[in-house]
Amino acid sequence: MAAPALPKTRLDLNSKPPPNYVAGLGRGATGFTTRSDIGPARAAPDLPDKIPALGRGRGKGGAQGGAGDDDDDAEEKGYDENQKFDEFEGNDMGLFASGEYDEDDREADSIWEGIDKRMDERRRDRREARLKQEIEKYRASNPKITAQFADLKRKLTHLSSDEWDSIPEIGDYSMRNKKKRFESFVPVPDTLLEKARQEHEHVSALDPRGRAGGGGPGGGGTETPWAQTPVTDLTAVGEGRGTVLSLKLDRLSDSVTGQTVVDPKGYLTDLKSMKINSDAEISDIKKARLLLKSVIQTNPKHAPGWIAAARLEELAGKIQAARAFIQRGCEECPKNEDVWLEASRLQTPENAKAMIARGVKAIPTSVKLWMQAARMEKDDEGKSRVLRKALEHIPNSVRLWKAVVELANEDDARVLLSRAVECCPQHVELWLALARLETYEKARTVLNRAREANPTEPSIFITAAKLEEAKGDLARVGKIIERAIKSLRGHGVVIDREKWMRAAEDAERAGSVATCQAIVRATISEGVEEEDRKRTWMADAEEYKKRGSLETARAIYAHALTVFRAKKSVWLRAAQLEKTHGTPGTLDALLRKAVVYCPQAEVLWLMLAKEKWLQGNVPEARAILEAAHAANPNSEEIYLAAFKLEFENRELERARILMKRARERGGLERVWMKSAIVERELSNVEEERSLLDEGLRLFPEFHKLWLMLGQLETRVGRADVARDVYQRGLKRCPNSIPLWLCAAQLEEKIGGLSKARAILEQSRHKNPKMPDLWIAAIRAELRAGNKKVGESLMAKALQECPTSGILWAEAIMMAPRPQRKSKSVDALKRCDHDPWVIATVAVLFWQDRKVENARKWFNRAVTLNPDIGDFWAQFYKFEMQHGKPEQQEDVVKRCLSAEPHHGERWCRVSKAIENAHQPIETILKKVVASLDKDAWE
Repeated sequence: MAAPALPKTRLDLNSKPPPNYVAGLGRGATGFTTRSDIGPARAAPDLPDKIPALGRGRGKGGAQGGAGDDDDDAEEKGYDENQKFDEFEGNDMGLFASGEYDEDDREADSIWEGIDKRMDERRRDRREARLKQEIEKYRASNPKITAQFADLKRKLTHLSSDEWDSIPEIGDYSMRNKKKRFESFVPVPDTLLEKARQEHEHVSALDPRGRAGGGGPGGGGTETPWAQTPVTDLTAVGEGRGTVLSLKLDRLSDSVTGQTVVDPKGYLTDLKSMKINSDAEISDIKKARLLLKSVIQTNPKHAPGWIAAARLEELAGKIQAARAFIQRGCEECPKNEDVWLEASRLQTPENAKAMIARGVKAIPTSVKLWMQAARMEKDDEGKSRVLRKALEHIPNSVRLWKAVVELANEDDARVLLSRAVECCPQHVELWLALARLETYEKARTVLNRAREANPTEPSIFITAAKLEEAKGDLARVGKIIERAIKSLRGHGVVIDREKWMRAAEDAERAGSVATCQAIVRATISEGVEEEDRKRTWMADAEEYKKRGSLETARAIYAHALTVFRAKKSVWLRAAQLEKTHGTPGTLDALLRKAVVYCPQAEVLWLMLAKEKWLQGNVPEARAILEAAHAANPNSEEIYLAAFKLEFENRELERARILMKRARERGGLERVWMKSAIVERELSNVEEERSLLDEGLRLFPEFHKLWLMLGQLETRVGRADVARDVYQRGLKRCPNSIPLWLCAAQLEEKIGGLSKARAILEQSRHKNPKMPDLWIAAIRAELRAGNKKVGESLMAKALQECPTSGILWAEAIMMAPRPQRKSKSVDALKRCDHDPWVIATVAVLFWQDRKVENARKWFNRAVTLNPDIGDFWAQFYKFEMQHGKPEQQEDVVKRCLSAEPHHGERWCRVSKAIENAHQPIETILKKVVASLDKDAWE
């Protein structure tokens, strides 16, 4: 028989299935249809007998069922499709209407709800940011009425009382209240007046009819006459209660001695201070009592249970029960010291001593019980006796030895400490205390014994070094510290640098400077890498200097200078420390050593020369500068310092020769400027002009030479030449603000305001955001009487430079007097820490006679910028009017140390030719005299 022929076409799994094909039908599976197959889905009613047929109909007979009659009514289907259709959710609304909501559905809903919350949390930040932005945008476009009238409300603070009174009252002008209403008056009845009189009447006696009736017909008091209560004076009844209370208190007093058993004044106060427990607290106490009862019954040897039970009863106010509990605790736990201490605390003072004696007898080695027994003694002798008795039982207790030594005198303390170090040889404090009480030789012996007993304790070596320093043997101090480091290392002790540096600081505070220096020398390098030594040591020195440990900082600098001898920065830091906190001798010695090791450091030579000059030793300063010039022959700074020395001492010929030498050696622009200053001082106009022209030929970009030449031409009356000089200088130096200001001042003086205004506008165009140019323009307008223009310029200036303190200070003083306070508030908001604003606020306090506030704000201004001389002048003038002589001297002294160089009025006075050689104190007083009286008083 031949095999069956294979089909010629292969089946494709992706091909279209045959009609009415149901996968797995042969295995008993049922078919299903989707919504796209049959249209809107509806849940059929519970018809158990039709469910199999329904599955089969969907599989094979689905077409037959679908092709049946369409006129089957709703009763055969069991539901009506038209009634269950929802316009919003469609036909899906009733899809699961017949299903039950079980635990799986509830769990699924909770999971989806958690997912929704999680997604909402992720979007919350963006949603809140967007909502906040929309709210801010809405508020910006629709501001509140309070915000719209904020500036007007601020102006209300400046209204006078008359202006306030002139504001009309707001009344009700509506027409409905215009009509006059009819008013009628009716007389008060007599009965009402009589009732009011009886209500306010005080009766001081009982009703006579009530007394006559005796309380009733039978006189038994069981019936009130006329069925009325007798009228009494209630005020008198209250006073009577107070009298009865005072009589009771008097009855409590002793009739024999007159001493009162109860304090009458504090009786009611004590009653008020009594704590009344609430029901909840009482319930809590009962629960705690029950728990603690079970604790002490199940484990009677547990001492904390007895203590807790006693304290609970004490808290509940039952002190006798508390004593009973703790007494039982002492019987059950006689070896527990806490029980005995609690028992003595709960007892009266008389019984507490007996209780603690029982405790000591039960536990003779308890330090706490012996200390408590000593505290119960009233005098030192009794305490010492108890402590000595305790030491017989506990000879190795350091706490007992310390307590008994504190109560003894010096001789007894020495004997006691001798015995204490034998009993407690490992305790270093006892050894050190004994060494302090002994003489020098015996103290050395004691410290040697202490070192043998405690070879790893550094404090013994430090005390020995202090002992040698106190004796005056400074050479042994360093050896002892070095031996200490070596010995500690030999015994395996790690040298902690921070701990030793703290010990050095403690030694300085104790007055042992040599010990401090020795400790720093021996331990400063411990644990520091070689490349980090300079940075670490400088940081340590600055930190100790801030903490006030100057000797420690000086020792660190001294050791650093032995390692970094050629480092200029280290010498400068050490010199600054000596200048601030040292003496002139120490500073001079340090600087002389510095210039030996760093001869090329010009600043060190100049510091040394200046110190000699300030001390009044001009020849010595001149010799130092000559030595500096020999070490640095081409140094311009040394030439200028020598010039200043000769110029300030009026040695003008010497100064001229020095500047000539400097020019011959190729001096820079400052040399030419100083040369011109010498000629100006000597009134050599032609020589001064020649030097300035030659300097400008060599250095045309140096604006100070242009300024000096312009001022020279102005001084000799050649205004046109000065104008030409300024114009040429501005072409070379367009960013020089002083040059623009001088040119504008010249034009204002000779050409009027219009040319000065044009120059200032041009300067602001080339140098934007420069407050000095704005102030010059504003003041020019104010001098010309154009107040409105000046205010307009000020507004523009504050828009361009909103954080300029000098502009805000000018704006405050330009404002009317009632508005200056609000203007200063705005200025402080813009630039809180600007010295110009702070000085102006101080002036406002000065005008209001608020002396302390003004002094505090002037102090802030000169602290923030001590280089501005105008602040010092205002401060000094203020102290001259409202301060004491010592306060005025303090301002002058601080000004001399600050050496100010800037400030409008200060520079105007100090750079005048007649004030060229004046000291700072003289210039300060001249600036004070030149202050505008109307502006600053």
